Amino acid sequence: MIVDQQQHDRKWMQRALELARQGIALASPNPLVGAVIVKDGTVIGEGWHIYDEKHHAEVKALEQAGAQARGATLYINLEPCCHEGRTPPCADVILHSGIERVVAAMPDPNPLVCGGGFERLRGQGVQIKVGVCREEAERLNESFVRYIRTGVPFVTLKAALTLDGKIAAPDDNSGWVTSEEARAFVQLQRHAHDALLTGAGTIIADDPLLTDRSGLPRRRPLLRVVMDSGLRIPISARIFSQVQGDLLICCSAASDAAKRKELERLGAEICVAGVGDRPHFRDVLQELGRLQITSVLLEAGAELNWAAFEADAVDKVFLYYAPKILGGIEALPLAGGRGIRAMRDALPVKNVQLHHFGSDFAVEGYLHDVYSEPRP
Repeated sequence: MIVDQQQHDRKWMQRALELARQGIALASPNPLVGAVIVKDGTVIGEGWHIYDEKHHAEVKALEQAGAQARGATLYINLEPCCHEGRTPPCADVILHSGIERVVAAMPDPNPLVCGGGFERLRGQGVQIKVGVCREEAERLNESFVRYIRTGVPFVTLKAALTLDGKIAAPDDNSGWVTSEEARAFVQLQRHAHDALLTGAGTIIADDPLLTDRSGLPRRRPLLRVVMDSGLRIPISARIFSQVQGDLLICCSAASDAAKRKELERLGAEICVAGVGDRPHFRDVLQELGRLQITSVLLEAGAELNWAAFEADAVDKVFLYYAPKILGGIEALPLAGGRGIRAMRDALPVKNVQLHHFGSDFAVEGYLHDVYSEPRP
């Protein structure tokens, strides 16, 4: 019976996680949450969270279940809230419904909740089980965890490389590094993020649009962020052709004031970040946090990639490798700059996973654990 119950709990939690993913690009800056209500082995209510609909996933599922919820089990990937926010506390709604058992994947990292929802439910006799599919649930909401605990977004550095670690050829860099399958997945990654960040060098070299071309719905447009210390970006760049309040250019205080006004006329918002002759990566992240950006996909060149590593700002890497070799010392590496001078000091990448896309493969791994103590 215990084994059967564990299997049932995992089965329905997987369904809750599946529902939670329906909120990708629609729930931010809130977490991705799905809820399933089960009674006598039958689903009687389901819901997932979308920011603009306000109601949390469990409340939507309870509305669907109605009076049948009494004595049922609620499966949810994140602890029900116990504080008054945009909506009343979900824990109180659950108590009023007569739910008998709550199975949750993980506690809510929000300091306003963090165990309080479980405590309120448990104190009124509701059975609580925590930890089912926890690892999967934590990965699903890693951006929310970083943001709610530190006020800055979770940063994923994405790059396409040859097998020998080169991101660009020195003479002619036209054509794609990776396969069509890999590039299609990049669009899904863009869709799942609040912002895409690059440098002026990438704009000048490649003239990209940096848009979300997945065709999937999103609540806010993908914010395109360009770090451009001296405002080298040309006004003819394609990135200005489709500005809809979704372009932020971060420059230094020393940049030309007339050029700033010119770019603002083209629709860009200008952010003067940090002091000195270049914006600091950390200052840019703080500004994005104030804009309620919870996740950033860094698609940049060697110089900015190194600046992000040097600032200890990269949480995760997602590196696509194509079966090609460039060789030479002039082809650009993943990260330039001074680099790390001793092998013993190399940045460790943990919890590595491999993914396959046609003839390519990708390495996904973490430089920071958002569930450990927040970094400064």
